Amino acid sequence: MATQDDSLFGRDGSRGTAGPVDCLGISFAGDDERRAHFTELLREKLKDPEFRDIEGFPIGDDADILALSDPPYHTACPNPWLTDFVQQVSTPYDIETDDYRREPYAVDVSEGKTDALYKAHSYHTKVPHLAIVPSILHYTGPGDVVLDGFAGSGMTGVAAQWCGSAPLPYRRALEAKWNAEGHKKPEWGPRVAVLNDLSPAATAIAENYNLPFDTGAFEAAGRRLLDELERELGWMYRTRHTDGRTGRIDFTVWSEVFSCSECAGEIVFYDAALDAASKRVRESFPCPNCGNELTRKRLTRLYESRYDSLVGETIQVPKRQPALIAYSVGGSRYEKRPDADDIALVQRIGSLSPPRPMPSSLIPPMHMTHERARMDYSGITHLHQFFLPRAALGMAALWERASQHAEVRTRRALLFFVDQAVWGMSVLARYVPTHYSQVNQYLTGVYYVPAQHAECSPWYILEGKLGRLSKAFRSGPARWGQAAISTGTAARLPLLDRSIDYVFTDPPFGENIYYSDLNYLVESWYRVTTNAAPEAIVDRFKKKGLPEYQHLMQECFEEYRRVLKPGRWMTVVFHNSKNAVWNAIQEALTAAGFVVADVRTMDKQQGSYRQLTSTAVKQDLVISAYKPTDRLERAFGLGAGSPDSAWDFVRTHLAQLPVVVAKDGVLEVVAERQGYLLYDRMVAFHVQRGARVPLSTTEFLVGLDQRFPFRDGMYFEPDQVAEYDKRRLHADDIRQLELFVTDEESAIQWLRQILTDKPQTAQDLVPQFMKETAGWGRFEKQLELHELLEQNFLRYDGVGEVPGPIHGYLSHSYRDLRGLDKADAALRAKAKDRWFVPDPRKAGDLEQLRERTLLRDFDDYAVGKGKLKVVRFEAVRAGFKRAWQEHDYQTIINVAERLPADVLQEDAKLLMWYDQALTRAGE
Repeated sequence: MATQDDSLFGRDGSRGTAGPVDCLGISFAGDDERRAHFTELLREKLKDPEFRDIEGFPIGDDADILALSDPPYHTACPNPWLTDFVQQVSTPYDIETDDYRREPYAVDVSEGKTDALYKAHSYHTKVPHLAIVPSILHYTGPGDVVLDGFAGSGMTGVAAQWCGSAPLPYRRALEAKWNAEGHKKPEWGPRVAVLNDLSPAATAIAENYNLPFDTGAFEAAGRRLLDELERELGWMYRTRHTDGRTGRIDFTVWSEVFSCSECAGEIVFYDAALDAASKRVRESFPCPNCGNELTRKRLTRLYESRYDSLVGETIQVPKRQPALIAYSVGGSRYEKRPDADDIALVQRIGSLSPPRPMPSSLIPPMHMTHERARMDYSGITHLHQFFLPRAALGMAALWERASQHAEVRTRRALLFFVDQAVWGMSVLARYVPTHYSQVNQYLTGVYYVPAQHAECSPWYILEGKLGRLSKAFRSGPARWGQAAISTGTAARLPLLDRSIDYVFTDPPFGENIYYSDLNYLVESWYRVTTNAAPEAIVDRFKKKGLPEYQHLMQECFEEYRRVLKPGRWMTVVFHNSKNAVWNAIQEALTAAGFVVADVRTMDKQQGSYRQLTSTAVKQDLVISAYKPTDRLERAFGLGAGSPDSAWDFVRTHLAQLPVVVAKDGVLEVVAERQGYLLYDRMVAFHVQRGARVPLSTTEFLVGLDQRFPFRDGMYFEPDQVAEYDKRRLHADDIRQLELFVTDEESAIQWLRQILTDKPQTAQDLVPQFMKETAGWGRFEKQLELHELLEQNFLRYDGVGEVPGPIHGYLSHSYRDLRGLDKADAALRAKAKDRWFVPDPRKAGDLEQLRERTLLRDFDDYAVGKGKLKVVRFEAVRAGFKRAWQEHDYQTIINVAERLPADVLQEDAKLLMWYDQALTRAGE
């Protein structure tokens, strides 16, 4: 077991790599000897056809994969040494001695993106490492192994190591926060990170974030790199100031040229459309040639022919003209219109021979290159065409010099530094006149070629970045190196069963981000690219819809479950606002064998292009799910489908749920402790394991009342309720769950909550109900209020004893009345026609009546043909459940195919029954 004082791989505890090293039980004189040994082993491994046939194996030659690897710590392919790493540091799982116990980390997290280490490299999406640290501290102890199969830039690894090196002010602040929330003090100490991603670019970034290098050597090498580039290519970035002094160009604004729809005259977009005062593009503007009022849509883009020697043919590219030069002289910044010398310089550069070797292959078909307004009009078909001639020369020189540095880890750090200029020096970089800096002003998450391009110099992008990187890594965790990194699919991890202590993962969600497409530009410089076949996203261009995405995610979750120790936790960050994607993730999780215990929010405090324009949400959901223990799985196997199996599950599940969730002195209702959600989890647990559901809803709710203490709408284990009562006594208030009525099921839950709090007449309920049901689903049959009340609740008719729920609510109003008869009569009069929630022990007849009604509707769906336009979803759920109990899987499939388009993906319960029916029918 690694400790805070032991480096996992024999390092000296710094970012440097000097001195002897012990790696996987072998002693080496230094890193060079270690690297040579394992590189040769990897070289031999790459010759094995079976190894290269592993699903998701990156696309690249052996030499390029080796050049991008630092074995055994990081390989730009599936890492053959991951198992050895984990075996060296972890404690094997033993059911006899295992006493692990954690509740879910039920705290909403808010961490910003301003930390210098977080900002050291920009990647498409990243969870801030400071937002991950609390979860790792909660679920693990020092030396435990943390896995992230969708590691991206490696923030989970940074967080795992930060647990052992967090500065004292951070520790004190977190400990104070946890104390106020009722959590135990965290166990500080580094955790071991196992990181995996499908993208070679992502794992290259993760390597530099998580493995040690000499920051001093890196900074010196970076300075030399920029100085050498200045001596070689500095003349390309020179311009003359008004007083004759020479200035260095920071950026040149290139404007596309259009023609007027009225006079066909040429229009330089920058000159005509940009408002000098507001620094914004005007919606309409006069043609400088004919004076007619124009808009962007009334312009025709002009093209010019240019011979592309790398392609060997003449191509058509948008006509561009330099419109503005921003430059520096003596520390002061100036702007000017390009003069004759500037134009001559541009023409001279354009006539030069092609730059050093640079990516020039044909861009493969992908979603990001076929969408209108993104790439269709750019003239870009090959990779090198992303760069204007001067930028191509500069970028190629940077990459070549960084790639040739003698010391391997410094070389890696230099490429980490330089690859951040790839997008910023390409034509994807927009000119944004409202911003002082034009560094990396490209749109994130999309290939977008703007009409106004800011061609930035290498020094303008990288000089400030070099100092910030050095400072960030110097201030980072001192004991870097406790990480192993692999490149491949999360569905095929080279790890042993039950070897991981905790999983934190931020997987792709739906079609939010096309990772392999977006990484292709940078990966082409590394000459190792993503194998996108197993990429778990929705990508219609690659014929991956939501069902394919769900299947791919289920495979990944199944792999997580395989390698995770029993009873351990997985945290999944969900980032998509589409209900269908959320349902797909839930179904994939439960089908893989996980049980969801809690859902919270994580606010990363910064937006992005897709957050502002499409389906993404600003707050991520944080899903806490656990792998069931061996004891539960064994008990279930012995009594699957019996009532005992249901109660075994409930006891285990309640033990895994948070007992108290408090915020600012107010307790919150834990949704998972409610009876109906407990029933849903129990049903899913049985269905996913192919067993019959042993209890009806009424039988289950009655059993809950008999077996478990009940407080504030929640059920507890007997030993948990004492803790809850103690905290409840000192709480300021309790915050109920906010319900949104969108269908029959949520309408019933809303009415249950309303009537539990206060029994009411139908007249009282009508205005509230009408207001709440405005968002009813368009494919769901909308029931009238009286139907919902009659089928699910009871009404007192004024005869006989006042029912307990109503009596308890009303009797306090009559305490001062003299005479029991008078008080009783008043109570009966007051209670008449009020609807109330039936006692579960007396609700059996009501449920049977409702179920008969639902099944009649389902039978009509089962015998009919053609697509249904409007459906009663509760009837379909009831029918699916009956068919499942009878092993009539084909009926489930047949009715599912009659449902309106996308209904299955929008309803988690129907999706579960359907997926399982397909699985069982195919067996």
